[in-house]
Amino acid sequence: MKLWGGRFGKATDTLVDDFNSSIRFDARMYKQDILGSIAHSQMLGRCGVIPKEDADLIGKTLKEILADIEDGKVEFRIDAEDIHMNIETILIERIGDVGKRLHTGRSRNDQVALDIRMYLRDEIDTLSELLKTAMRTVLSLADKHSGAIMPGYTHLQKAQPVSFGHHMLAYFEMFKRDLSRLSDCRQRINWMPLGAGALAGTTYPLDRESVARELGFDGITHNSMDSVSDRDFVIELISCLSMLMMHLSRFCEELILWSSNEFSFVEMDDSYSTGSSIMPQKKNPDVAELIRGKTGRVYGSLMTILTVMKSLPLAYNKDMQEDKEAVFDAVDTVKLCLPVFTNMIATMTVKEDNLLAGAKGGFTNATDVADYLVKKGVPFRESHAVVGKMVALAIEKGKALDEFTMDEFHACSSLIEEDIYEAISMQTCVDGRDLIGGTATARVRKEVEAGYAFLDAQK
Repeated sequence: MKLWGGRFGKATDTLVDDFNSSIRFDARMYKQDILGSIAHSQMLGRCGVIPKEDADLIGKTLKEILADIEDGKVEFRIDAEDIHMNIETILIERIGDVGKRLHTGRSRNDQVALDIRMYLRDEIDTLSELLKTAMRTVLSLADKHSGAIMPGYTHLQKAQPVSFGHHMLAYFEMFKRDLSRLSDCRQRINWMPLGAGALAGTTYPLDRESVARELGFDGITHNSMDSVSDRDFVIELISCLSMLMMHLSRFCEELILWSSNEFSFVEMDDSYSTGSSIMPQKKNPDVAELIRGKTGRVYGSLMTILTVMKSLPLAYNKDMQEDKEAVFDAVDTVKLCLPVFTNMIATMTVKEDNLLAGAKGGFTNATDVADYLVKKGVPFRESHAVVGKMVALAIEKGKALDEFTMDEFHACSSLIEEDIYEAISMQTCVDGRDLIGGTATARVRKEVEAGYAFLDAQK
């Protein structure tokens, strides 16, 4: 008979057992469930709710069960429904009636809320370390190629020259925000719900604060109904992971473009590329494409839990069991993508000559010609119009702006002098933007140093 089956006259149908069971996916929380149960049982003993010797036996046996699970000696049962009932069933099988005292003063509702918070807290720590490793690799690329010049784009049209290092640091900033969001999310996760019971609290004199301290929480929740029905932290975490995956996807989209023959800015290492079953010349950026594709999978998990929660009345509802697969899959996907992304960019070849050649095309120094005239006293809007006509003339003549003769420059503006060639060289265009946040090589190197300092300061 099931542990909750006292009022039932018939056994649950086997189809219902399978449909209702969550052990297939929540078994991964076995450690958190056992640690929470040990802390709960010890508190019951200290508070005199159950005999101390019973609490000690429960704690001892739970530790043995944990060791047996990790040694592969335990097989979970579908008819025990979930990880919580499986652990409790095994406990009772081993120590009999003493094991039946464990569930005093708690419900599966606050128990599962505890377990998922502990589990996701641990996963955030793992994800943060993986992200920091990726960030160090991005910094390494920015440092190594801080002086490499490439075209910057808006609307996927060539805009102005920037350094490759500066481009990499744009993603570092994105990942910094991702890391910050994970840290913030962890803080909101780290509140202990145990003691809320099914929804109304409990009549037993529980010491919730001591359990929270023992389990590493920052404090306890303060409304029993919200404690068992809140899944905001699940939604928030998947939202954070969705943005992280969006940033990975944007990076990968650029690498896919850059590794094409049309760009040829980078080349993926053979170990992070695949070939074609029919076209022998192909070298496909499949790793980057898969990361881009898996972003949609994480978005799907976010929409799943948002939809599940959107119309649930207080307090706990069985619908909320659907949160586990969504958040587990999102976490697993990001944990899969981050290491392969990191190794992919660490092993790729950056083609600096092609980057520079790309920057020299598309009139990326046109703004600097306009700025040159402004410094000669021409109002910016007027200089903008002059250079626009200059670009039209350059297109007609099939040459770049820095290939103009002085006569051609003078035909556009008599204020232009010989120093124009230095003023609109690619190096000057990049290094002239020497302000905080700018693309100048010196600024990039300072930002790289600041990035390493930021990562070193992380706990």
